[in-house]
Amino acid sequence: MASAQNDPDALYRNRATLADARSAAALWDAQLKADARNFEAAWKLARVMYWLGNHESTEDARRAALERGIDAGQKVVALQPSRPEGHFWIAANMGTLAESFGLRQGLKYRGKIKDELETVLRLDPGFMRGSADRALGRWYYRVPGLFGGSNKKSEEHLRKSLAYDANSTVSHFFLAETLIDMDREADAIEELKKVLAAPYDADWEPEDREYKQKASDLLAKLRR
Repeated sequence: MASAQNDPDALYRNRATLADARSAAALWDAQLKADARNFEAAWKLARVMYWLGNHESTEDARRAALERGIDAGQKVVALQPSRPEGHFWIAANMGTLAESFGLRQGLKYRGKIKDELETVLRLDPGFMRGSADRALGRWYYRVPGLFGGSNKKSEEHLRKSLAYDANSTVSHFFLAETLIDMDREADAIEELKKVLAAPYDADWEPEDREYKQKASDLLAKLRR
């Protein structure tokens, strides 16, 4: 049996420890280099690069991780274009690049992100418990109205995502931010309370911890 240090899935489960996330990435990268048609290694590499792109300590490292995640996602799509994994993780990595690195990046990727997420909805609307609707909800919130953004559509997609996972801390938090932008603060507070009340998901515990902290911080700010 492989030790935890040689098991990228075990290392990824411990991704809150950044060194383990980097080790998982290195192992999946090595698997992909050994077999360029390794679908599982490719999509899991794209996924861990998304995590690193949100958590590395320097801007250069975060950008490099996200660009590697996009590249890995493109390899996934090339291998199996009718599967949702590659399309979703391309969009996720591009989305963080768009949000984190200025207006030019946002404009560069906005159309591609939306196209990839809509492809996921066509292929498998329930993929990863409504993650495409969740991400599209964020897209409509983040993109200026002049370029297609819409808080109404953001709310619609986020509520659709909650139909797949009523306890999603991420969806409830994103919905709270959209509602604040719509001047519906009381509704937003109820969504933030749902983030805090949601049980931890074994697959997404690191993300749950982060969004519970964000919800706590935002609630405190709203109640001042």
